Amino acid sequence: MLPPLDSDSHVAAPPEPDGPVSPESVIAALQEQNAALSALVAALQARVAELERQLGLNSGNSGKPPSSDGLKKKPVRVSSLRGRSGKKTGGQKGHPGKTLSRTETPDATIDHFPEICSGCGGTLTGAMATGHTARQVFDLPEPQPLIVTEHRAHACLCGNCGAETRADFPEAVTAPVQYGARLAAVVVYLLHYQLLPEKRLAALMADLFGVHLVTATIAGMSRNCAARFQGFAAAVRDHVAAAPVKHMDETGFRIGGKTQWLHIASTIWLTFYRVSPKRGSLLDNVLGIVVHDHWKPYYTLKGVLHALCNAHHLRELQALVEIEKEDWARKMQRLLRRACHATNLARDQGVTLSSEFIALIERRYDTILSEGFAFHEAQPALISTARKRRGRVPRRTGHNLLLRLRVRKVDVLRFLSDPTVPFTNNLAERDGRMMKLRQKISGGFRSGDGAEDFAVIRSLLSTARKQGWDILQALASRPDRLIAELQIA
Repeated sequence: MLPPLDSDSHVAAPPEPDGPVSPESVIAALQEQNAALSALVAALQARVAELERQLGLNSGNSGKPPSSDGLKKKPVRVSSLRGRSGKKTGGQKGHPGKTLSRTETPDATIDHFPEICSGCGGTLTGAMATGHTARQVFDLPEPQPLIVTEHRAHACLCGNCGAETRADFPEAVTAPVQYGARLAAVVVYLLHYQLLPEKRLAALMADLFGVHLVTATIAGMSRNCAARFQGFAAAVRDHVAAAPVKHMDETGFRIGGKTQWLHIASTIWLTFYRVSPKRGSLLDNVLGIVVHDHWKPYYTLKGVLHALCNAHHLRELQALVEIEKEDWARKMQRLLRRACHATNLARDQGVTLSSEFIALIERRYDTILSEGFAFHEAQPALISTARKRRGRVPRRTGHNLLLRLRVRKVDVLRFLSDPTVPFTNNLAERDGRMMKLRQKISGGFRSGDGAEDFAVIRSLLSTARKQGWDILQALASRPDRLIAELQIA
């Protein structure tokens, strides 16, 4: 944030003399005025440079979301950090693909016979057929009415003692009339995975299945599902906390008209979401390595190692290259990309990088940092426009990034020495992306209970997708059975 200019920062003209003045006093007054003007020009130049830097930031070179790019989205996408691979567009060689294929057991067969001979015009019948060619059409069936199953608990009279005993209803059958588990699973899936608002979901169920639901019934299905899977979410939380490598992130969540926080902790097999009014409320009992985006409270976790998201570093370096024209940033960006590429190749081949190669990367890393510090030390000091500035002397954006890269060098380059550590924190960011979409569609949550139910159900849905489970079957299954089937490594 830029400091405000002083209201009296203009330079006043020297006062008119009452009597004759000496040339020396005029020269001194002009020199004093010139010095004040030079200081003001320097301060204004620094302010303009900072404003231009902020205007140059976008989703491609900073942490700003793509929605903030406005009408400049297309140029921003052209300068993506991913760059050009030189490959043709579309599916690459070796990609399995999912082409619609014939089936050997069609559900229905319709025979078509010609009626008139194309040669002489005679009449043709099916008995004259000599062969055929076939084409298959895959389509949806007509909407069917609900399958209604009546459960009858009979009473039996004992022939020995004359006592009458009535059978018990199944555990899930609790009311004279109710919806079944699979219908409730479809509703919860559409509500919390496809993120349909309740009224649109009610309209969809009526149009496709002839089921007329009110929003209160939909909310009740969501609430009951969340209550069933509380234990499952707790088990996922414990597994994530104990995992050797986990990703963490957080994002703002609007609940009851106030900004609260959704915390994300995930692995390649598991996802755990939780809602908290405080951004700094971190997960308990965390062990192993935590991959994050350098948010300082993560460094308060005890007994863990850290790995920083280099996608964030690449974006910050991109801003320094595009806006500040700092050459060291371009070199660091290229070094990190090459190190990532070498690590990916080694992982694909099932080998680890040699200590000599890692040492070479680290030496080059240190050299680039030295170049960056030398560049910033040669720059004039930033001039504060505030009359009384408290705290440390202001530093340029690139200087701050250099300090972080030097202090956190081990965390930045941890992916080189540990093959289990990824180059970025993209896993947690992907797990949080749909949460933001939920807010864009529906605008937030009215109550904390609804937000917590959403976090529990999304923990199940995201984990089920990573586990390769059928999501509708998972929603209708028993939580203890799913916990037993969890793959955690």
